[in-house]
Amino acid sequence: MSATSTVSAGSADSAARPRIVIAGAGPAAQALVRQLTRTPFAGGITVLSNRDDAPDELLEIAALPQVSVRFGQPASYIDPDSRYVTTADGLEFSYDQLVIATGSSPAGAPLAGEGRCLNYATIDDAALLGEAVKDVTRDLGRRPLGILVGTGTAAGQAEAVLRARGVRPIRTTQRPAAVVPTLAGSTLAAAGVVFEDGSSMAGDLVVLAEEPIARDALAVSAGLKTARQGGIVIGRDFRTSVPGIWAIGDAAVFDGVRLGLLVAASSAASVCASQLLQAGLAEPLAEAA
Repeated sequence: MSATSTVSAGSADSAARPRIVIAGAGPAAQALVRQLTRTPFAGGITVLSNRDDAPDELLEIAALPQVSVRFGQPASYIDPDSRYVTTADGLEFSYDQLVIATGSSPAGAPLAGEGRCLNYATIDDAALLGEAVKDVTRDLGRRPLGILVGTGTAAGQAEAVLRARGVRPIRTTQRPAAVVPTLAGSTLAAAGVVFEDGSSMAGDLVVLAEEPIARDALAVSAGLKTARQGGIVIGRDFRTSVPGIWAIGDAAVFDGVRLGLLVAASSAASVCASQLLQAGLAEPLAEAA
């Protein structure tokens, strides 16, 4: 099945084979597709992406024989009883198992100069942050002074990474108004932050570790259980409160914490893929009985 194939509720091919639909196309969704295609799974996988563009990482999975990526077709409605998903353009996709991987979005408005900052939102960002700090330390020739913006678990994890890499972190829970650029010719990106009241903080790097908001509107509309602070509630097996629907990535919450802060996307995808395969085998046996 190619990236341009049409997989709809009435398709004879989709009715003949097990169908997994993934709502979302971010890192968690991509990792899950790669895990599933490494297994003996003989069904079809449809990825519903809200992106109109086709980045290389999505084109790579779209080229896999079992996979259909629908660009610019975000899931907008789920009928859990009939097991089909409708996209924003009205296309319908039947599923045997549905995985919601809609991710999260920034809690605040874009910050002026945000592109000069390092970011920490999930545990997968730890390695990237560590490598960036290593480069800054090498360029400075001394221990860096870091400004850490954020509260909650994400900020706590980011602070631990910074300290482990030798950075002296100064943490602020107040959101700055802008990031101060370094002087022309400097190899560093940021020189500090300035706040609405005109006060400022100077440093060698700025890390944003603000808690994003889980994109769980699709789950809410389908009657799935969500956490009070947002996010789709899942169990250890990544199942949601509705049969046949699973959640993975930053849209999911386990034990009150965003999944992205608990486990790496590749590890979560490995376990979820295993559970999906088991469910796919168990359901036909149950129907036969």
